[in-house]
Amino acid sequence: MALRITGLGEEIAAVSGLPWDLSLEEWPEDPDLAQKRGISRHVVRLVRATKDPDSPVYAVKETVSEFANREYKILRELNQLKAPCVEQVAVVEGRTDKNGEELPCAIVTRFLPYSLPFRVLLSQSVSSHEITTMASALALLLVRMHLLGFWWGDCSLSNTLFRRDADGFAAYLVDAETGEFQKTLSDGQREHDLDIALFNVAAELEDLSLSGVLFPGMDPVRAAESVIRRYRRIWVALKERQLLDPKDRHAVESAMRALHDLGFAVEEVSISIDGDTQMLAFQPKLVAAGYHTARLRELMGLETQELQAKRLLASFDRYRAREDKRDASITEMARRWLIEVFEPIINRVPESMRGRVEHAQMFHEILENRWYLSEEKGVDVGLAFATDNYLAEILPSRRDSGVDVAAQ
Repeated sequence: MALRITGLGEEIAAVSGLPWDLSLEEWPEDPDLAQKRGISRHVVRLVRATKDPDSPVYAVKETVSEFANREYKILRELNQLKAPCVEQVAVVEGRTDKNGEELPCAIVTRFLPYSLPFRVLLSQSVSSHEITTMASALALLLVRMHLLGFWWGDCSLSNTLFRRDADGFAAYLVDAETGEFQKTLSDGQREHDLDIALFNVAAELEDLSLSGVLFPGMDPVRAAESVIRRYRRIWVALKERQLLDPKDRHAVESAMRALHDLGFAVEEVSISIDGDTQMLAFQPKLVAAGYHTARLRELMGLETQELQAKRLLASFDRYRAREDKRDASITEMARRWLIEVFEPIINRVPESMRGRVEHAQMFHEILENRWYLSEEKGVDVGLAFATDNYLAEILPSRRDSGVDVAAQ
């Protein structure tokens, strides 16, 4: 039986050198990588392509050929739709050990830098706010999948990775084995997915509780229900008709801004007069996630999470108001903000500590540090002082992914 590797051209060379003639359980694994691996019903390993600590990291999962090829195809389609999920790399078939015995098929995905599984996050010292934002992130992830017509079939904390996003989290799908695309999901299909999510999340949190590592005072069932409640609130805001006061000239603008605050751009909307109430009926028809992310990318070419983009844009808006260069275009002002504000802060990071925290996340945290220090001292300490304090007091203990990632 010949080894067959199908996948992304630029990645094939990297993964072809992995020890495919060994069962995945026998693969050596870096302890730092091992603790970032979530639980799975399959054997999974996180590995580097080479011994170089800066080489790419991949997640390898053993499964059967049918499931591996199906998941690869689904992940490819999700990535083409710019869904928040891991990136497919390869399917490896025809594996045999040194004695010629057949080994399971494997699917390889790219490790998501700066991400952590829920067990690691909830086993640490986290605040109630962080728990709430994790629930919101998972709910938003499921909303985004449903908007794409994707039925997950196994939404759970174990099948999700979390990355810090300003003062919240962003959630990413990491296991699409059970999912399937539909032209449009029916309410029944969505409710089925929600029922699965409720059961899975409650069971996972209960398992953590029994292990004695769950955040004290956290009720597994109530926490799982909060994910579902958050999902329903977002879904109603995005999909259901709102009745607005026709005398309010800013009513439509306010409704649009509310959707932007949720992180969605409104690409198509229907506005009419409701026959029964004579109120203005506002009905979103087509929405797309990543409103602030797309705006920041267009202005400055920065790739960030949604809440990070919102925070950076707020800093940029304050910069524009302060500089008051009325003859300068917004594009020129964006370029100046990058050169005068953002890049100098990032460049202050010592070489030895680069790559520990995403640039956009670090900028947000430095802004937060400036606010706290200024409150403490009763005077604005300035961005440079706040940055140096952050580099000395906070960054040395931080490594969001637990993996040494070269600065981008």
